[in-house]
Amino acid sequence: MSAYEKLNRASCALLVVDLQEKLLSAMPDTPQLLAANEKLLRSAAVLGLTILATEQYPAGLGPTHPSIRQLLPEAPVAKMRFSAFISPVEATLRQQRRSQVLLCGVETHVCVQQTALDLLAAGIQPWVIADAVQSRRGEDRQMALKRMRQAGALITTWESAIYELLGEAGTDEFKRILKIVK
Repeated sequence: MSAYEKLNRASCALLVVDLQEKLLSAMPDTPQLLAANEKLLRSAAVLGLTILATEQYPAGLGPTHPSIRQLLPEAPVAKMRFSAFISPVEATLRQQRRSQVLLCGVETHVCVQQTALDLLAAGIQPWVIADAVQSRRGEDRQMALKRMRQAGALITTWESAIYELLGEAGTDEFKRILKIVK
């Protein structure tokens, strides 16, 4: 794994971490966060990426936001651990031989960060989608992005990641994604 490695569709999955209504209600700029995640999910579907999602203690924190839930191919996996790198997620990534994971969700300094660190420890490269993660406090988000980068996670934006996975213009996929971007 290196910072020079490009994203590869055959090796990549998207992991949506805890985009639940009650958590989102505490986040700044929730409309922007939802919009970035929705575009990321729509684009990942066009590219045929494996899409996984988790919910932190759904009995207390409620379900995934409806605008996100409708874009998920399968129901989110419930968890109590902060890290989303839990058994069902790990099993899917290993079975499908995914060595790159796009990470989005909340909170950046808790569940997203612990997931990134666990992925790194397991030899899987996390790509943290900076405009699709959020924390209640900006300082927590910024420190978490710095720590994850120092640990070896790659930090990018949803549009940059999707265009890297797309690789070229002029295809049917490009045209479909262009509509999402605009």
